Amino acid sequence: MTTATPVSLNEAVLHEALSGLTAAPQKTLSPWLFYDDRGSELFEQITDLPEYYLTRTEHALFATYADDILREFLTPGAPASRAFSSPDPFTVAELGAGSATKTGLLLAAATRLQPNLLYQPIDVSASALEAAESLAANLPGLHIHPQVANYVTEPYQLQHPANSARSNGNGHQSGALGPDSRTWDSQDAPGAPSSATVSSSPKVGSSGLRARVLALYIGSSIGNFSPHEATTILRRLRSHLQPGDALLLGADLAPSAHKPVSTILAAYDDAAGITAAFNLNILARLNRDLEADFNLDAFIHRARWNAHDSRIEMHLESLIPQTVHIAGQRIHFAQFETIHTENSYKFSDEALHHLLARSGFTPTRTFHDPTRSFALTLAHTL
Repeated sequence: MTTATPVSLNEAVLHEALSGLTAAPQKTLSPWLFYDDRGSELFEQITDLPEYYLTRTEHALFATYADDILREFLTPGAPASRAFSSPDPFTVAELGAGSATKTGLLLAAATRLQPNLLYQPIDVSASALEAAESLAANLPGLHIHPQVANYVTEPYQLQHPANSARSNGNGHQSGALGPDSRTWDSQDAPGAPSSATVSSSPKVGSSGLRARVLALYIGSSIGNFSPHEATTILRRLRSHLQPGDALLLGADLAPSAHKPVSTILAAYDDAAGITAAFNLNILARLNRDLEADFNLDAFIHRARWNAHDSRIEMHLESLIPQTVHIAGQRIHFAQFETIHTENSYKFSDEALHHLLARSGFTPTRTFHDPTRSFALTLAHTL
């Protein structure tokens, strides 16, 4: 398993905590801080909640359309009724992979097309990636190269296989990549000159076929970021891709007649209190990692709908006036003051297409559930 370590994790957590909690007028914490091991466990529990329709709906889309997604990726515009095979070797990569439960449906379809398939999951949680690695046990021919990295703040790599993957016998990729990879070396910290080698033209493997990459960014993770941040993340991903590659973007859609705001709010404020525990865990993490002294009983989880910006906002509200200590600094809270911990933007199809276009992608097909609650949008590189 590859790990990106441009700076120590605690240094990154400290910087994020102090910059966010001293911000005015609104204190904030970045949502990537949710995903330590405990946070990742809690999020997996959230995805199984009856109120959390996002995972269930997206899972159904993969179960229904996995073959169609691959057909559109590999042979855009081909009739759905026509049998197809993979004209080129390809690999599947994923940002924020987590345990990759939904992705397994797509990988099963992909391995039917290409018996030796390289899957490249990237996630900040090593424990979640260990769960993703278990996919190889049920999909012979699947080779997994996991990377522990925060894809927002740390460098990561996408490999472009020149030919079908070769296994080293333990389920991992070995030796098939050669020069046809875009890689960052271990000294490529954010802001430093990159030693990456970039090609502006499609790679050609020993078979004479173009290597292709299908990059997944699903789970509506894109909704956790402001429009500017989302564009930056997708442009960075685009810089790893080549002509002929594609992105599959999963996004939750805005309220509609079939999807009232109450349904969306319930997904972020469940009756069992799992989302509340997930939100409060961000403070527990600061206590664990930075020896802060947050009293978790003095904060409460709040979920709000911001109609103007078409987003759910998650906050932690201080129940009393209090002072918290972090790394020698005193952080004061007034009663009812909040820490804004997460946004979850809800999109229209038009907004998604604009986001993809300004990030260097051309949307080619969108897959919806029957109530148009969620969208999987396939977009090829410009």
